[in-house]
Amino acid sequence: MTQKTEKPQYQPAAGRRKVDRQRQSELMTQIEEIVLREGFMELNMDELASRLHCSKSTLYGVAGNKRDLVVATVKHFFEKATGRIEEATAAESDCRRKVKVYLRGVGREMGRNSPQFYLDMVAYPPAAKVYATNSSAAARRVREIIDQGVVAGQFRAVDAAFASELVVLAIDGVQSGRLLGPTGLTAGEAFAEIADILLDGLQYQSAH
Repeated sequence: MTQKTEKPQYQPAAGRRKVDRQRQSELMTQIEEIVLREGFMELNMDELASRLHCSKSTLYGVAGNKRDLVVATVKHFFEKATGRIEEATAAESDCRRKVKVYLRGVGREMGRNSPQFYLDMVAYPPAAKVYATNSSAAARRVREIIDQGVVAGQFRAVDAAFASELVVLAIDGVQSGRLLGPTGLTAGEAFAEIADILLDGLQYQSAH
């Protein structure tokens, strides 16, 4: 498959309408839904304004050009997703449950992304940078939970950095479809399996 190249930047309109925070939030939510479902490489500002029933000047009030709008949308998705995942994870005190809830949360959130969005995101450097930053953050979070579990005696001593990097590879494998096509699993099901496999390897085995 040929990689898509970055398209020319769209210049902002001469007039930029000031958009209040509530309206910006509403527009970002709507834009996110469209982008996650369809990707963004082929989407232009004229079409987007038409579909959102707003003027281009309103869109430029949210972001100065298409590049900024794409980056803002991808950041918006990851920020909201991280908040929901962390809220669910914080409710668990047991590290075994934390790992499972965290990974299943990642699966649920990443499962909202269409294959086209993923392809556009990794092919477009500004968006790919946001994705890489959040993947690294996910690895650090898993490593923290594993370290806590080892200290609490819930997990056997392992190389937490190695385990967390495996999680990053799994996230990418699920999102790209490489782990879904051969197995027939959905993203959510795949992350549940990853959590179970990781936990089976981390937990102490009963002596027989």
